[in-house]
Amino acid sequence: MSFTSISTFYIMNRTSRIALAAIIATSFTVAATAQRAFADLTGKWTFSVVTENGTGTPAVVLKQDGESLTGTYESSRMGTRFIAGFVKKDSIDFVLKGGETELRFMGHVVDKDHVNGVVDFGGQGGATFTGKRAP
Repeated sequence: MSFTSISTFYIMNRTSRIALAAIIATSFTVAATAQRAFADLTGKWTFSVVTENGTGTPAVVLKQDGESLTGTYESSRMGTRFIAGFVKKDSIDFVLKGGETELRFMGHVVDKDHVNGVVDFGGQGGATFTGKRAP
């Protein structure tokens, strides 16, 4: 291989490496930006909580500040209770405060308008839930 061929090979490889690094860096930036936008759950929600005794449809208001999640949960059966929890990537985890039994909601952010998961009734059974952002 001549010096010119080796130089051309090195330049092409270097250019390819730079291009590949730029593509990878852009992909990570786009993914990180999409994740931040994807996880913003601030707003009004309608939940459907399915138990063996029936289905409840509480009104939920969420406020997300970084990974911190607060808000209110209002249903005819439980009244109004406060929410405290967190969102990490596509996971959601919060508890209802202010009642005799602590209910814990653990689930996934499906997309910016949908969540789902399970509810633990303080060791006294459980349920499933879905949530849809209210219009």
